[in-house]
Amino acid sequence: MTANTLKIRDDHQPLRFTAEADAFKLEDSSQAAWLTGKTFGLKELRNRIEPWLTSLFQSEHLSLLAGSGLTHAIHYLAVGKGAVGMGALALSHHQTEINQAAEKAAAAAGREKGNLEDQLRVANELLRGLEILQQKTEADALRTELKTGMRDFAKLILKSEEGIASAAEDKRKEAFNTLVTFLMSFASRTGARDRLNIFTTNYDRLIEAGAELAGLHLLDRFLGNLMPIFRSSRLDLDMHYNPPGIRGEPRYLEGVARYTKLHGSVDWVQTGKNIRRIGLPFGATCVEPYLQAPGLSAASAHELMIYPNAAKDRETADYPYVELFRDLAAAVCRPNSTLVTYGYSFGDEHINRVIRDMLTSPSTHLVVISCDDPLGRVMQTYQELGRPSQISLLIGPALANLTTLTEHYLPKPAIDKTTFRMSELLKQRMVTDPQPTKAAALEAGASDGSDFV
Repeated sequence: MTANTLKIRDDHQPLRFTAEADAFKLEDSSQAAWLTGKTFGLKELRNRIEPWLTSLFQSEHLSLLAGSGLTHAIHYLAVGKGAVGMGALALSHHQTEINQAAEKAAAAAGREKGNLEDQLRVANELLRGLEILQQKTEADALRTELKTGMRDFAKLILKSEEGIASAAEDKRKEAFNTLVTFLMSFASRTGARDRLNIFTTNYDRLIEAGAELAGLHLLDRFLGNLMPIFRSSRLDLDMHYNPPGIRGEPRYLEGVARYTKLHGSVDWVQTGKNIRRIGLPFGATCVEPYLQAPGLSAASAHELMIYPNAAKDRETADYPYVELFRDLAAAVCRPNSTLVTYGYSFGDEHINRVIRDMLTSPSTHLVVISCDDPLGRVMQTYQELGRPSQISLLIGPALANLTTLTEHYLPKPAIDKTTFRMSELLKQRMVTDPQPTKAAALEAGASDGSDFV
């Protein structure tokens, strides 16, 4: 049986337990002060987790970091299997040297072995070196193979989107409904609070598709309608509305989040000195037909702005990624900030460095949600960070399975004063009755309705 790891609230050490259906059992090495024995059920687990996450999600600043685990979870719900994995880059020039350098880069990042991203990144660096050495023949040959590799990489990303988009209707609806519930659990913040910040290391457009279905407005650095352009000088743009009968007092619109794709996106293209987002439909089978437009005639798969592509020189290699990582640091490295990671394996040292800096502020908190930890990297990072009181862990299928998580553990994905009013009533009555009965809860909901919000 798969072991699950939980650490929240006042747990001094991570608790490990196994699951069988809806019954859970602590391992012999784990002791929980909130349990009277070794066995417990879903009700005890929900009562332990849901109020804690609800409290954290109402922090002054809230951010979500979604890794590849989110794509795999939604793909599994829709298709019954995980998303397509990354293969290896096949080259006829300098294959051995590129593979060795990729393995070394992966080991330095704490990953078990190099992947396609590592190979593409190293190959781009080698291409730049050959161009500096003016070895035109070898550089041209490597560039041609890299274009093929980037095109194949883009196809892998699109294949995952296509799998979800072309799934059976009932499965597709179930998958997207779960995604919408997941996103709105985070985005359901009153307009008076700071906007939710969503960050992702994924190249696909799954979050964009989910936000569109949820009616969630995403604010990013792109401006324009037909072919939006990336802007470094992003102002703090926001969305407001005027309440009926009130003039000159605009209010923040609810259901708005800021969105940053840290590694770029399969629909970002470098055109000259600019980066634009092309109109690539969700589930498209390939990119090339959508590059056949005025202003994009010189673009190919090699100009796609996904992280392994170092583009043409050092300046464009840093841009726009330096801006995106600056957004991450500015959003999370603030007092009273909560960062929730889902499906992120802590394999990106740039992001890990920002998280370490964030936790130097005692009022910040990190919530790690992951279906598994096959390489032990999550627990290793937890130990290295050395701030257990500021970290919550929900690791394992009994806790992080997306359907289970949204149905039982995440906060209610809605904003309504009725819920807040009942919460305040229950809180007041708990002063004299620490464990209110179901009847008391019903009575609270039917009381005189005084507004405590």
